[in-house]
Amino acid sequence: MRWLAGAFTAACHATKATVGRILLCLSLAAIFFAALYLPPSALTDQPSYDTVGAIEGEAITVQGPLNIEVVQGRTRTILRSGSDIHVNSGRARIDLIEGGQIVVCGPAHLSVLKSVNLLTLALDTGVIHAHIEGPQPALTIYTAQIQAKPFAIGDAPQDTLVGFDQTGAMCIRADSGAVRVEQQLTAQSIVVPQAGEVLITNGQLETLRSGATHCSCELQMAKTLTPPAPQTEVSRLPTPEEMQKANTEAAKPNTAAARAPAAPPKPAAKDDPVYQVFMPPLSYDASAKVQPDYFDPQLIVLVRRVRLRPTLVFQGTVKDAPAVTKTASPAAPPTPAPQNQQAQQKNPQTSNSIFARIRAFFRSLFS
Repeated sequence: MRWLAGAFTAACHATKATVGRILLCLSLAAIFFAALYLPPSALTDQPSYDTVGAIEGEAITVQGPLNIEVVQGRTRTILRSGSDIHVNSGRARIDLIEGGQIVVCGPAHLSVLKSVNLLTLALDTGVIHAHIEGPQPALTIYTAQIQAKPFAIGDAPQDTLVGFDQTGAMCIRADSGAVRVEQQLTAQSIVVPQAGEVLITNGQLETLRSGATHCSCELQMAKTLTPPAPQTEVSRLPTPEEMQKANTEAAKPNTAAARAPAAPPKPAAKDDPVYQVFMPPLSYDASAKVQPDYFDPQLIVLVRRVRLRPTLVFQGTVKDAPAVTKTASPAAPPTPAPQNQQAQQKNPQTSNSIFARIRAFFRSLFS
C-alpha cells in the first residue's frame, strides 16, 4: 500500500510539472504573436512625434537620425528630427506626414528639427518652397541672421518660398498666406503680405527691397484628375438608317485609299566619296602635364573610297542640221520720173525761200 501511495504522489507531481510547462509555452507564444501584430511605431525605441516625412531626390545626402522603409519593393528614406540634408544638384522633395510638401532646390544644405507639431528648418544655402495644407506642422525657417515664420490667412494653405540667390541676398515670397520676418540680432520684424516678395541684403531689414527676385523653386505637385462618372446605356437594335450610315462610313476609307495617288519613288542615294583616316597607335601619360607626340604625321594615311560609274551609252539617231534659206534683198525704191523732178523744182515753197534770202541780203546792205 505504501508503494502504491508513493507512485500516485510521484505521478501527480509529474502531471503538475507538465501542465506548468504547457502554460509557460502558451504565455511565451502569446507574447510573441502580440509583438508581431503591434504597429511599427510601437516597436521603435524613439517616439513617433519626431518623424518628419519621406524624402526623395536624385543627388541628395542625408546624415543623422533616419529610417529606411521598403514599401511595395521601393525603398524610402524617412527623415527624423536632427537629420542633415545636402542637395548636391537638382531638387529634393519632402512629403510631410501631416500633409503638404517641401521642395529643396540645390545646391542646398539644411537641417531638420521637429518636436510634436513644431517643424524647424535651419537653412544654410539653397532655396526651399514649402506648401502646407493645414494648420500643422507650424513651420519656422532659420538662417544665420533672419527668422521667417509663415502663417495662414483664414483656412487657406501656406505657400512660402525662402532662400538665397546667386549674390547671397535672401529672398522671401508669400504666394499664399503671409510671412513674419524677424532679425535675430536686433529683434526688428516685418510682415510680408500675401502675394508679396522681398529681397534682404546682408541680413539687414533696412536694406529690404520689394519686387521680383531671382529665386525660383517651383513645386512638383501631381494633379489628381477625377474620373468621369459612369454613364448607363440602354441596348437596342439599330434602325435601318443607322445601319445604312454605318455601311457608308465603313466603305469610305477603302474609296479614299483607292483614290490616293501612289507614293513617289524614293530618290536614289548619292554615291559620294567616303574619306577614312588611319592613325598610328596613340598613348596617354597621366603623370605628364603636356602629352608628347610619339607618332609621326607622315604615318597618317588618308583613304578615299569612291564608286566607279558605268560607261555611258547613248542610243538614237543623228540628223543633219536644217538648211538655212537665203533671205531676198529688199526692193529698191522707184526712181522719180523727170516730170516729178520738175514739179519739185517748181515748188513754190522752195522758190519762196530763195527769194526771201535774196531780199534779206539786200535789206542788210541798205539798212
